[in-house]
Amino acid sequence: MVGAGFQNIFKIPELKKRIFYTLALLAIYRIGVFVPTPGIDAAALSSFFGRAQGTILDIFNMFAGGALERLSVFSLGIMPYISASIILQLLTVVIPHLERLSKEGQEGRKKITQYTRYGTVVLSIIQGFGISFGLESMTSPGGAPIVVDPGWGFRLMTVLTLTAGTAFIMWLGEQITERGIGNGISLIIFAGIVAQMPSAIGNTFQLLSTGEMGIFIVLLLLVLMVAVIGFIVFVEQGQRRIPVQYAKRVVGRRMYGGQSTHLPLKINMSGVIPPIFASSIIMFPATLASFIDVPWMQSVAGAMLPGNVLYELLFVAFIFFFCYFYTAVTFNPVDVAENMKKHGGYIPGIRPGKRTADYIDRVLTRITLGGAIYVSAVCVLPSILIARFNVPFYFGGTALLIVVGVAIDTVSQIESHMLTRHYEGFLKKGGAIRARR
Repeated sequence: MVGAGFQNIFKIPELKKRIFYTLALLAIYRIGVFVPTPGIDAAALSSFFGRAQGTILDIFNMFAGGALERLSVFSLGIMPYISASIILQLLTVVIPHLERLSKEGQEGRKKITQYTRYGTVVLSIIQGFGISFGLESMTSPGGAPIVVDPGWGFRLMTVLTLTAGTAFIMWLGEQITERGIGNGISLIIFAGIVAQMPSAIGNTFQLLSTGEMGIFIVLLLLVLMVAVIGFIVFVEQGQRRIPVQYAKRVVGRRMYGGQSTHLPLKINMSGVIPPIFASSIIMFPATLASFIDVPWMQSVAGAMLPGNVLYELLFVAFIFFFCYFYTAVTFNPVDVAENMKKHGGYIPGIRPGKRTADYIDRVLTRITLGGAIYVSAVCVLPSILIARFNVPFYFGGTALLIVVGVAIDTVSQIESHMLTRHYEGFLKKGGAIRARR
């Protein structure tokens, strides 16, 4: 039973400590969202964002957990860190030094993480300067300036504050990954989106009460949300199981092997990474463009809105790219085939070695294509419909995919901790969340 599964959590001291530690760090993150950057007229900024509903700033604000509309110390969110991670992973393919580091195990990964931190700081400084310059030229709908005392003092203070905030969020994410229940960066994005949902629900009821949205549209959106969530859960648990047979072998007087098992390949191997990476890539130039008061730059920012053809095409293209790229980085068919051969395993009808690696790679390529189509459909189609009905973006497919995907991964992490200590999980029989074949 689910209730018994949750009760077992508190019987494992280490797991209980990890969960409370994670919740404490997420609470610190949410408190930081309300700490304002110095030199800003809060009322003018609030009026400005009230007018910016449905723009690229609204999307960025969602990923920042509502910090941007308050211009808090966490306004940049975790997106600079994600952008730096993308750049480092791409450079790993083309720079031999980084490729060697990626293969050196724990020490190599530590060095790449260090480079990622440096890249995060550089990107935060660039974005901080762009935002500070843009804010100085912005006014509220009533004409009040957003920046109280513009100049280099404000710019440097803003860059320092926003960069420090992003560095602190990066540290929080790493601490959750190492000492919490894992998936630190994803959980921070998850917490930001979930925290904004009550406000989005309130806005929807306000539109309903003023007659700007009909009850039929609201019911249709609720049905759409439930259908999308069910579809996400259905596909995320799906696997392609490749049968594997282990030959019998005698070691001393004992016989090993001879059993049949399978190699599970998830339909969506990359999880929620592709939409997060794709959003980060699109939002970086679009956000800078929106803060620059130049007509053609404003036109670019306007074209990069959900529901517009350019945005959706770029979004789908980046999702496909990162689905294949992230899968290639995290899963190596050659290594899997070599390990199977070393332990006497083989796929029935396929020769061990290179033929096995080619077969796994071919199956993985087809599965990744299906996974990329699934992620694109979930992220794009609801957003197009929502853009037509002028509904808050928090109900979009990208937000739902991130929330549901991170929730499933987090429950799986908790399940693994419970099962390794011989406790039942959230399901009465078998414990773990079962994957469909």
